[in-house]
Amino acid sequence: MKRIFLILAIASTLIANLTFSQPAFAELSAGAKIFNSNCASCHAGGLNRVVAAKTLKAAALEKYGMNSVEAISKQVAKGKGAMPVFGKKLTAEEITVVANYVLEQSQSNWGKASVAK
Repeated sequence: MKRIFLILAIASTLIANLTFSQPAFAELSAGAKIFNSNCASCHAGGLNRVVAAKTLKAAALEKYGMNSVEAISKQVAKGKGAMPVFGKKLTAEEITVVANYVLEQSQSNWGKASVAK
């Protein structure tokens, strides 16, 4: 009886995780697609090919006050300096999705293992 209960509990947990993690995965995939189509030419891997110091890495985003979805969304929509305006090319929803993607990637060091210093 305990074994059946344990199996049911594990199965329920797995189903719940799959059910609730899919939207986040789908959004991340959409964010990656938008990023790759519109941003990667200058920001591949979280770098900045125009202004090298202003990367999309967590430390730089924090330093320049860009470490929130709202700040990133505003920058994408309105542009600034060498950053072009995407508010006419992308919808507000697409901008939010790509901003979430950028923030998530910055927090994971753009998929690279952190090096302890």
